[in-house]
Amino acid sequence: MMNKQEFFDALESARAPVHSGGHPFSIIWSEGGLSLKQIGEWAVQHFYYIDAIPQQFAQFYCRLDDLHARQHMLENLLGEEMPDMPEKRHPELLIKFGLACGMTREDFTEAELRGKILPSTRAMRAWIWELVNVRHLTEGAAGIMVALEGQLPTLYPAYVDAMKKMGLTDDDMEFFHVHIVGDVEHADVGLEITSHYATTPELQANAISAVRASTEMRWRMLDGMNDAFVQNWAQAAE
Repeated sequence: MMNKQEFFDALESARAPVHSGGHPFSIIWSEGGLSLKQIGEWAVQHFYYIDAIPQQFAQFYCRLDDLHARQHMLENLLGEEMPDMPEKRHPELLIKFGLACGMTREDFTEAELRGKILPSTRAMRAWIWELVNVRHLTEGAAGIMVALEGQLPTLYPAYVDAMKKMGLTDDDMEFFHVHIVGDVEHADVGLEITSHYATTPELQANAISAVRASTEMRWRMLDGMNDAFVQNWAQAAE
């Protein structure tokens, strides 16, 4: 087996080749090449992906047999749900952001009924359900906390910088700020939980594979949005 630090390094290295910050959609966004309407459409897709996260984290919490892992996961879950301040729930913060981009609440809450959810977005949400319900605990922790939450502190600052130049305020972008700050700790906790449950070389290899798979899934989700909201829009304007 790899020692703990070697394992951590391997997990983080598996995240790097398809980090979402290098995706064409992210690059266009960070360079100021997207309109507020295009960013709002991103928000609708992202809302569908994250709206089920509290239930998914709760499912994962129920499977954890280690007390410390459960306590850390419960903190993460409560941070998503914000029971004392429901207006600060992460899905609600994303709707607030979308409204600042010119979308309506119905654009978010009725997107599936209106046939607006892209297949790649639907696949991303389904992948999280697979990680929390079917995969080994070490794969779930690695695939969600290390691979996905671990990207956000280095992905979102470029988005925020671009949107400030477009006139959006820090309050508009609260959704991004809470992830830039909070997901550093979540990724570190994810490494610890992953390591705790990766008790064999095979489980270590599976965890590394889950990181790679999750980053590829997020990349493909951005592929779908780039095709729908950048490429197709450009063709329609010609």
